[in-house]
Amino acid sequence: MGTKLNLSGVVSESIVDGPGIRMTIFTQGCPHHCKGCHNPETWAFEPKHPGDVDKILNIAVSNPILQGMTFSGGEPFCQAEGLAELAEKCHEHGLNVMSYTGYTFEELLAGEKKHPEWIRLLKNLDYLVDGPFVLEERSLMLLFRGSRNQRFLDVPESLKQGKAVSVDEDTLYEGTKTRG
Repeated sequence: MGTKLNLSGVVSESIVDGPGIRMTIFTQGCPHHCKGCHNPETWAFEPKHPGDVDKILNIAVSNPILQGMTFSGGEPFCQAEGLAELAEKCHEHGLNVMSYTGYTFEELLAGEKKHPEWIRLLKNLDYLVDGPFVLEERSLMLLFRGSRNQRFLDVPESLKQGKAVSVDEDTLYEGTKTRG
């Protein structure tokens, strides 16, 4: 048995939560409580649906059309240790990994001393949509984002440069990035 996660739900095949066909894991628990949140039922931190990293991985790798996995919420970085483990295992099987977060990339980096698990998760992501959902900035025209303040980031390049680097959306589908 693998590490346990507290989940709100799982979508086994999604085309709206990142590039390609992906499994989306919705974590339970969020400190942000964004006005107009898409998933307010995920705010409470009480246990909802127990998830097992190894079982989730086995389901994902048994689906030959999946290209990646997305962590959504709730706030995935509240369960960063377990999700980092899952992300590492996804990469071993050729799946790319994306996460949403209400924190900014800069806040995640600044929290390294208090939350080293945040950095472990960041280092195992290919893509990150960062920043809180802001209802006044809402737009239906953004790729994988809900509000204009949110950024769609290339995490390996952002970590390499030490600053947020946006995904080149024009070339995104020329070859959906996969580590492995």
